[in-house]
Amino acid sequence: MEHNKSIAALFSGGVDSSVVVHLLCEQGFKPQLFYIKIGMDGAEYMDCSAEEDIELATATARKYGLSLEVVDLHREYWENVAAYAIDKIRKGLTPNPDVMCNKLIKFGCFEQRVGKDFDFTATGHYATTVLRDGKTWLGTAKDLVKDQTDFLAQIDYLQVSKLMFPIGGLMKQEVRDIAQKAGLPSAKRKDSQGICFLGKIDYNDFVRRFLGEKEGAIIELETGKKLGTHHGYWFHTIGQRKGLGLSGGPWFVIKKDIQENVIYVSRGYGVETQYGNEFRMNDFHFITENPWTSEAQEIDITFKIRHTPEFTQGKLTQEDNGGFHVLSAEKIQGIAPGQFGVIYDAKSKICIGSGEIKY
Repeated sequence: MEHNKSIAALFSGGVDSSVVVHLLCEQGFKPQLFYIKIGMDGAEYMDCSAEEDIELATATARKYGLSLEVVDLHREYWENVAAYAIDKIRKGLTPNPDVMCNKLIKFGCFEQRVGKDFDFTATGHYATTVLRDGKTWLGTAKDLVKDQTDFLAQIDYLQVSKLMFPIGGLMKQEVRDIAQKAGLPSAKRKDSQGICFLGKIDYNDFVRRFLGEKEGAIIELETGKKLGTHHGYWFHTIGQRKGLGLSGGPWFVIKKDIQENVIYVSRGYGVETQYGNEFRMNDFHFITENPWTSEAQEIDITFKIRHTPEFTQGKLTQEDNGGFHVLSAEKIQGIAPGQFGVIYDAKSKICIGSGEIKY
């Protein structure tokens, strides 16, 4: 790629985005660095490690003689992503804020405000782009344990064709080694975990702030026996086993009655109702395009329904109403409506797109 291309690098202060900056500079680019701020100013429950992030980002920018700009998108974030998450939780569904944050904020609002003035946007995600038949596709990372394409599965063609993933072809350990050798300020920093915006906040505190508490019964699925009480179905997700406060477990959340605010649990992990081998998705979103328009009824695919290193094999069928049906080759635990089903090609090389699981 020619060196006169302008690059906006999204910089979080972590080791991955620091190595992105290092690699771009090594290749002769002078990226402009942008730190996206989505924590709330002054709110005591928003102590995202933003200050520490910005310090590390500033130190890295200085080391390479680059400019760093803080882009405040917290209003857009709360109006879009947090509202989406709370709406889904209220409906008893399992949202994925990270997916929506990437779609709407990191590559949505950022593109409209800043990215539009650059040829490319570089980011520290573990993903790749693949050029095939003159079109750009979202490709999986070399490090399948760290692969983050499932979080990117709602981006669109304009976004994927402008993105650069400089560490997508590296293993995490290689990234750490580069950071150490280059003496990057973030070299020893731990990986961040958890929901993109919540930083150090407890998920339950976040939900309680918007939805409050409402006592309801916890009932054993097989016997109908009341085992205890909970503080609101919105604190619990299908397949959950921690935080129920019941003895004699392990207990798993099997289903929720939203109308009655009742949670049904079962003791066995092997309970048939815990597992399923099929799900449907409406409003399926193709990142680049539908590669299967001319294909047979059943298409061999791999997929994920949550952030795991493994890709599960399955068959995809396109239904007359435009929806998609996935039949899994093995039983999978905790299929929860509201999650995204993320679909890959049979070899798990290309992320085709995603749709919200209906049941």
